[in-house]
Amino acid sequence: MRTESDFIGQREIPKDALWGIHSLRAKENFPDQTTFHKEWFMAIGIVKQACYQTYSSFLKAIQDKFPNEEFPFQLIESNLIEDLEKVSIEINAGKHFEHFIIPAIQGGAGTSINMNVNEIISNRALLNVGKPAGSYHDIDPFEHANVFQSTNDVIPTSLKVACIRLLQELEESINTLRMEVEKTESKYRNVLRQAYTQMQTAVPSSYDKLFSTYNNALSRDWWRVSKCFERIKEVNLGGGAIGTGLSIPRFFIMEVVPNLQKLTGLPITRSENLSDATANQDSFVEVHATLKAHAVNLEKMVSDLRLLGSDLFVNREVYLPQKQVGSSIMPGKINPVIPEFVISVAHKVYANDLMISNLSGQGCLELNAYLPSIGHALLDSIKLLIAANNSLVRNLFLELEIKTNPLEESILKNPSVATALSPYIGYHQAAKLAKEMKTNQISIREANAKLNLVTAELLNKLIQPEELLKMGFRIGETLNR
Repeated sequence: MRTESDFIGQREIPKDALWGIHSLRAKENFPDQTTFHKEWFMAIGIVKQACYQTYSSFLKAIQDKFPNEEFPFQLIESNLIEDLEKVSIEINAGKHFEHFIIPAIQGGAGTSINMNVNEIISNRALLNVGKPAGSYHDIDPFEHANVFQSTNDVIPTSLKVACIRLLQELEESINTLRMEVEKTESKYRNVLRQAYTQMQTAVPSSYDKLFSTYNNALSRDWWRVSKCFERIKEVNLGGGAIGTGLSIPRFFIMEVVPNLQKLTGLPITRSENLSDATANQDSFVEVHATLKAHAVNLEKMVSDLRLLGSDLFVNREVYLPQKQVGSSIMPGKINPVIPEFVISVAHKVYANDLMISNLSGQGCLELNAYLPSIGHALLDSIKLLIAANNSLVRNLFLELEIKTNPLEESILKNPSVATALSPYIGYHQAAKLAKEMKTNQISIREANAKLNLVTAELLNKLIQPEELLKMGFRIGETLNR
């Protein structure tokens, strides 16, 4: 064990632990088991790397400009900065995450997150130079690992980096799913199906029209997600505690974000108002609204497919892939587990949306203390939606089957098909025809033969799939009855 101190007191820390007293206090204060997102942890590493690179440039600039001057503040040696940067690169690669002991749900606006990473960087750098962990007189979590930084600019900036990285993955997953839906749309083009409104039979439609609605919705989702990068590209790195840059060199403030942009390859820019970017989290609310819209579209799509593929449809046409045994007591039962998974994801996203909105509104004056919970919910939603999209591609659409029933049975016996005759015989006569069909359970051909409302030739023309599916009718068509 080793002993570490802060201004509250002393604590014993395991000898080889890269975390220190500040991490330990946070773990004890926040006894939650929700795991912090590794993607955010990794993003903190590259943000720290940008800070260290900027400090190195700052050090060189002042040494070149003032070679013989003594400053009232102590400069960090360049080799020490290099040691810190090496560890930050490792963190960005996902290393040392086992030493990150802070839970996702916490208080303190992210100070515990920042200090846990600072302690990991300091202690790992110490071990790399042959010194024991906890030798903070040589490499200190505050003086060195946190140089010219604040929790209040590092943590929200790293959240945006993690968010943009995952949004790129989400964008790709949406487009992949959209392409699979489009393949299904093309495969069943002009294949008639019975349409429904309010769970009652409606006029005839086709499977390609149904899947085109999903395709278009996913296209909108893809477009909206592609616009999210604009909403969160502005960061407050360099702004310090409240965005005023107090105690931070102007050189650092001007250069650190461009360095981060180069390191990440992401469209990140420095906010024109660092105080605004520190105090307000509405950009996360806006981005998550896009995620919620995508969740809504996914839920609508899989709810439709679950219903169409259910045993409630006696003459079922849609067959979902059989993915796993559905019951521990009923042999042969198969459940629609993929739609159920996606619906569960959607409702978790809805819950996250409410929390993000509420906690973003809880920002007080210069800072929002609930950024850790906001960030966790945001990243949670993105990752869940990526998982939902990927599962739909692999486990549903690649094996989805549609077996159409004979036209005479499924479409021509449904009274709603009488709507096709309305322009020729009027609503009331069409209603009379529909009633005859429903009462006697006969097809539209049989009912029309009894009532003699239109010629058999015209009827045969009007009930052809291309006629039932075309967009409206031309006035001249009604003249040749």
